[in-house]
Amino acid sequence: MNEVNEPEALYGGNYTAKDYLSWTFDELVELIKGKVWKMSPAPTSRHQIANSNLSRLFGNHFVGHKCITIHAPFDVYLTHEPNDYKSARTVVQPDLCVICDRTKIREFGCVGAPDLVVEILSKSTAKKDLNDKYNVYQEFGVKEYWVVFPLEKAITIYALVDGRFEEHGLFNFEDEIDSKLFPELTFKLEEVFTEL
Repeated sequence: MNEVNEPEALYGGNYTAKDYLSWTFDELVELIKGKVWKMSPAPTSRHQIANSNLSRLFGNHFVGHKCITIHAPFDVYLTHEPNDYKSARTVVQPDLCVICDRTKIREFGCVGAPDLVVEILSKSTAKKDLNDKYNVYQEFGVKEYWVVFPLEKAITIYALVDGRFEEHGLFNFEDEIDSKLFPELTFKLEEVFTEL
């Protein structure tokens, strides 16, 4: 395979992390439920400013904490079998993630669900982030999922309750955001979009 369409029926839908690790595409790809997905081209400045600001806010908050913040590009292998990560059928690269169980962090990425995941929407990834990734993050037990809407300057937070995501809140530019999982993690949303 030397070019990627998304998701490409010709490739079948049964790829695993073992295949993913052997690919040499020029572009970045993710693997969701065994299917190959292209990542978006170079992100927009809106996307990157929001990502930089969130990385700073999260990083500052978790200094000296058992949890660590890591931003893309960083592979996350969603599997229930940490000793057989190469059989994972989903390998994603969230824009930002918080991992509290440091045994999940390996040299090549994270094996198992991060505690908190942030995805910043772009035109080319919105459907995937709001549907496919939402579903796999829920399935594999991500405790909190933040969806960032850079154009609208808003963030929706979903919290895992009894194995299902429930909307914790929709926060707009004027609001102070608060995490259900990390109650001390609060900041004004304008800090995320300050340069926009």
